[in-house]
This record gives sequence, structure tokens and C-alpha cells, in this order.
Amino acid sequence: MSGDDGCARLVFRGELVDLLRQGHVDGNIRYPLGRRASIKDVVESVGVPHTEIYGVLADNESVGFDHLLLPGKVVELLSADIAADNAAVPDAAWPVDVTRATLLRPEPLSELRFVVDENVARLAMLLRAMGFDAAYDRDWDDPYIARMAFEEGRFVLTADRALLKRSCIAWGRLVRSRDPDGQLAEVTTFLGIRRAPAMFRRCLRCNVETVSVEKAEILHLLEPKTILYHNVFRRCPQCGRVYWPGTHQQEFARRLAALDIRAE
Repeated sequence: MSGDDGCARLVFRGELVDLLRQGHVDGNIRYPLGRRASIKDVVESVGVPHTEIYGVLADNESVGFDHLLLPGKVVELLSADIAADNAAVPDAAWPVDVTRATLLRPEPLSELRFVVDENVARLAMLLRAMGFDAAYDRDWDDPYIARMAFEEGRFVLTADRALLKRSCIAWGRLVRSRDPDGQLAEVTTFLGIRRAPAMFRRCLRCNVETVSVEKAEILHLLEPKTILYHNVFRRCPQCGRVYWPGTHQQEFARRLAALDIRAE
């Protein structure tokens, strides 16, 4: 597959191959160049959001998304795990470390916080239950989510390719799994999350950190059996919802253990 006829050759590696929406041979695409185009524009035109790419090699040299594609050149696009194993991409890491600056993402996140799209909504509740800041509202549209991700430094989780193609989004994941537990496994593996930092210390409804509350202050809100068997409570300062240790927390801890994630 040559590129001396006004075409360049794109070679997609790893899980990027499954995202291609253009005909290819084992991830290889002969791409005609009718105009000047950056790597970002080209890869997204064949179906792969730039957020899924963690290494770009032109003539085996690591380059950025703004690199111009030229006729006759071969460009390799690498998924995160493949990039981390390639010596030509020294700044790549697996699992992905969002607090580490790279050529493709020169502005790292100060901490791991999420914004979750409606199409993977249940994932937001699972991340909140683990203690992560996972912003979500079913009424938020793509421009709002993109702006929040940029302004607040959040990692976007979505099943919407178009959302992740927005230039202001640097960090994100196109979630492939369909069921919530599978999505959680996918995200925690991708980001190297191996512990729940604050189990049930965040309101599942509001995403606000809960605070300890004396039992006497909330007796009027509790069922008789809850009053009888439980003495430790937390409450959301925003919506007033009350939380206490119970079988639901034990069951969630078992679900996390199945993913090799320890609860704290």
C-alpha cells in the first residue's frame, strides 16, 4: 500500500481498529489528500475521536495532533496500551495517568474528576458510590458537557463519538461496554483505579460530599427498623438525603472486589 499517488497511509493500532468507520485492511487505510489536513481532522474523519489516541508516529517520530499529513508518508495511530509499549512514545503510560503531561495532552488534569454523558448515566452513580466526583445531569447537552470538561478539568465518559471530537475536550473515553458493571470495569482498568477512595461518602443524587449527622437529628426521617439497627449516618447538605451502612454497601463492595478494586 504505497502513498506516492497523493495519498498517505494511516496505520491504526490496538483497540483503535474497532472504531474505524472506513474500509481498511488490518487497520491500514490509504487516505487521499485533497487538502491540507491535520492528524486530528483526518483520524476523526474515519471515525476515531482524538481522545482515543495516545501516540502518533510520523516516520517513527512522535508528533502532535496538529501535525500535517503529507503524501507518501506513513502515520501510525496508537491506543494507550500500545503507545505505552512503544519506545518512540516515551511520555505514554498504561494505565493512563491523567495527571501526567504528554505531547498529545500538554495540560494534565489536577485530579481525576469526571463528567458523564446521559448515554452512560448509570456509570455516574457507580463512580459516585466509589467516592469520585462524577458530574452528571440528563439535561446537559454536548456543548455544555464539553465546556464543563474544559473549564473544570474533567475526564469525559460517553458513548457519543461526536462529543469527543470537540476540540476543547482533551481527556475522555469512548465507553465501549453496554452494561454498567462492564463500563465500570472498562473505565477503572483504563485509568488504573484499584481502590474506591471514599465509599458512599458522596450523594448519589447530587454528587455532593455527605457529612456526618447525629442520629437524634434525623430520627423523624428514619424507618423503625433503621432506627433499631443503625447508629452511623451521613447526610447530603444539598438535598438532605440520608445514608447509612447496610447490605447495599456490602453488595457494592463485593461487586468492586470482583473487579479487583478494594473499598476504603
